[in-house]
Amino acid sequence: QVRLQESGGGTVQAGGSLRLSCTGTGYDFSRYYMAWFRQGAGRGREAVAAIATQGGYKYYADSVLGRFLVSRDNIRSTVYLQMDNLKPEDSGVYYCARARDVYGGDWGVQLALTGAKYSVWGQGAQVTVSS
Repeated sequence: QVRLQESGGGTVQAGGSLRLSCTGTGYDFSRYYMAWFRQGAGRGREAVAAIATQGGYKYYADSVLGRFLVSRDNIRSTVYLQMDNLKPEDSGVYYCARARDVYGGDWGVQLALTGAKYSVWGQGAQVTVSS
């Protein structure tokens, strides 16, 4: 059974840092793009970051560029999201996602941050940033 499990959420003051982890099981982790999305209170789902199969291509939403870093460890079947200089507007539930299809090249930022490209989702991790 394909499954994604997030961990590492919590509450932090503005300017602080958190690191989210997401471990995939039940499939060959190294063959799929992985991404992070978030949903804040009263807002729709928003793409945050994505990473290609071997980590050679990384994509970020403008709102987190320079503050967040996505990485992956294919040996551990885990994708990470390092979040620094957090702001209250970063608060929300963060979801990791696995691509619908196997693809090893460069999707480009527009496709890589499109929710429809992903078909497997984790249960979400709450991130709260207080001002």
